Amino acid sequence: MVGSLRKGNKGEEVMLSGWVHRRRDLGGLVFVDLRDRTGLLQLSFGPEDTDEQSLAAAHRLGSEDVIQVEGEVVLRPPEARNSELATGDVEVRVRRLTVLNGARTPAIPVHLGQGEELPSEELRLRNRHLDLRRTKLRDNLELRHRLVLAVRNYLDREGFLEIETPILTRPTPEGARDYIVPSRVHPGEFYALPQSPQIYKQILMAAGYDRYFQIARCFRDEDLRADRQPEFTQIDVEASFVEPDDIFAWIEGLVEVLCEAGGLEGPDSFSRVTYAEALERFGTDRPDLRFDLTIEDWTSALGDSESRILRGAVEGGGRIRGVRVPAGAELSRRQIEELEGLAKAEGAPGLLWLKRSSGEATGPLARFLPESGLGRIGVEDGDLALVAAGEDRVTGPALGAVLAPAGRLTRRPQVRQHAWLWVTDFPLFHEDEGTGALVPGHHPFVLPHPEDLDRLEEDPLAVRSLAYDLVYNGAELGSGSIRIHDPELQRTILNALGLQGEEIDRKFGFLLEALGSGAPPHGGIALGVDRIAKDFVGASSLRDVIAFPKTTAARALFEGAPAPVTSGELEALQLESRGHRAAGGDDPASAGSA
Repeated sequence: MVGSLRKGNKGEEVMLSGWVHRRRDLGGLVFVDLRDRTGLLQLSFGPEDTDEQSLAAAHRLGSEDVIQVEGEVVLRPPEARNSELATGDVEVRVRRLTVLNGARTPAIPVHLGQGEELPSEELRLRNRHLDLRRTKLRDNLELRHRLVLAVRNYLDREGFLEIETPILTRPTPEGARDYIVPSRVHPGEFYALPQSPQIYKQILMAAGYDRYFQIARCFRDEDLRADRQPEFTQIDVEASFVEPDDIFAWIEGLVEVLCEAGGLEGPDSFSRVTYAEALERFGTDRPDLRFDLTIEDWTSALGDSESRILRGAVEGGGRIRGVRVPAGAELSRRQIEELEGLAKAEGAPGLLWLKRSSGEATGPLARFLPESGLGRIGVEDGDLALVAAGEDRVTGPALGAVLAPAGRLTRRPQVRQHAWLWVTDFPLFHEDEGTGALVPGHHPFVLPHPEDLDRLEEDPLAVRSLAYDLVYNGAELGSGSIRIHDPELQRTILNALGLQGEEIDRKFGFLLEALGSGAPPHGGIALGVDRIAKDFVGASSLRDVIAFPKTTAARALFEGAPAPVTSGELEALQLESRGHRAAGGDDPASAGSA
């Protein structure tokens, strides 16, 4: 392959194929950089080595033409060697050139010159076949391949079986909308694309397959963000006769393997915090621990302040919470305003702040805080204090949003480059803000914490669960739990979520049947392949680690999906479309639906 040639290949006769990355025509001589998936290699064409017809063709080569060459590997002159290329010590003197396919002028550049910027993302997605030729995307996808291969090898060594579960399944409530697939054979009935293999892997546990994994394709019809796609890949793991510590041990070993495959430094340790502790100290259930900044309760220290904002918050039943940023006094007013903007984006009206430098306090909070008050909140010389007051549901996210950015803005070095932790004991239920109804904290199949079972009826919102998330540098990479294996407890949880007997049997009867057949205690986790690859390469979007991603509008620009279908295709499914013209020039489908 093109990128594999080195000094040791000197004198070898080779046949190579690839794309013209760049051509330099010096009149009598032509130099071409040949590219394939493995790298770049210089080709030289000249009258002494190359046949006349091939030399003439070399002068006409254009960018991205597909060619095949035959020639000899030779050492490049010392002054012409390229230390930036793995193949930079050698070139191929071409005897014969065959143009396998010409290329139109590329709609977007595959090779960027110094100082050139990438075209817009929309243009690159419309020309994804060209965009994927870029070295950066190729490296990202190769890394993704190595990560998935490492997962398979590791879990195989640990005794897990890879088992595929259905893509066409039945709709089940798992927190997001399902993609629905109509059945032609059974008119009026629909499949759903799986949001996860959750129920199937639980049935596998009931069937006695005590260690299962799958590199699973999953689908969720939800609004997209930089870290969301409508279809995604996860490392799905489930095991029987386990407790959370068993899952943690396996996944911590897997993380070490993934770091090795991805060229990252492996974790020294995995911190553990409960969900309640995470919200109290970090304002989020996905804390970034690289900077050792935490939220503190300063209500008792500042509650008697002359500030009406602070006093009013306490009198209204709220708290005063703050963050002390060591070396933060060096931040400019503009940088502090950037932090305040992050807090406002989370719903806070703003932040109060003060700096302490050379023994003097400055900033909006300083006039309300005597010198003795600085000591009460631990602000030392050179520090910055950021304060929010009010209800925890406002102050927590607001201050949590500034922790890592505040750490990055200071010249104070990060405490660690890679921070891994487990967040545990998530609430079993949340309250829907619109209806007040109970909704699952994770999904309906999570086992309540044994210590909280007696609260299920009287105080369900206080019930913890045996659910856990794996967090890396402030990003959730995986989520899992110990599952309910008792069918009666499962029915109780579904009742609490507003489902009744007949509806439960219709939607989940097959799961309850499996649990009632002697299902063992079991649990597992799912890790996002896309997110892991994104964070390992430092990409800003999942689209940089997926070969054919969707836009934030859930459109595939290259192939043009989703697309209309003909009225004949709808008729075969016994469906009608509302207000959208069918493809292929058919009349608009009439209003209504099957």
